[in-house]
Amino acid sequence: MSNFNFKQEAIRKLYNNAVTIYENEDGSCRVLDNDQNEVSIDMTAVNTKATELENAKVDLKASAKAKLIAGEALTEEEADTIVVL
Repeated sequence: MSNFNFKQEAIRKLYNNAVTIYENEDGSCRVLDNDQNEVSIDMTAVNTKATELENAKVDLKASAKAKLIAGEALTEEEADTIVVL
């Protein structure tokens, strides 16, 4: 998952009115609501949340791998990190 994908997910979690998200060349984002009005966002909060989401995914993958090696059952969330449908 690219860094922009994590930013998009973070924005959607932090701003429930975010509908359309564009990434600017400088790494900032332009966010629009359902009426195409610009949504004011805090990029520091977005970047922090994106990092949290990325770290959580890394942790889930590591947990899934360890369970697979040990022959343990995976949670559905762990399985989702390693299986692409």
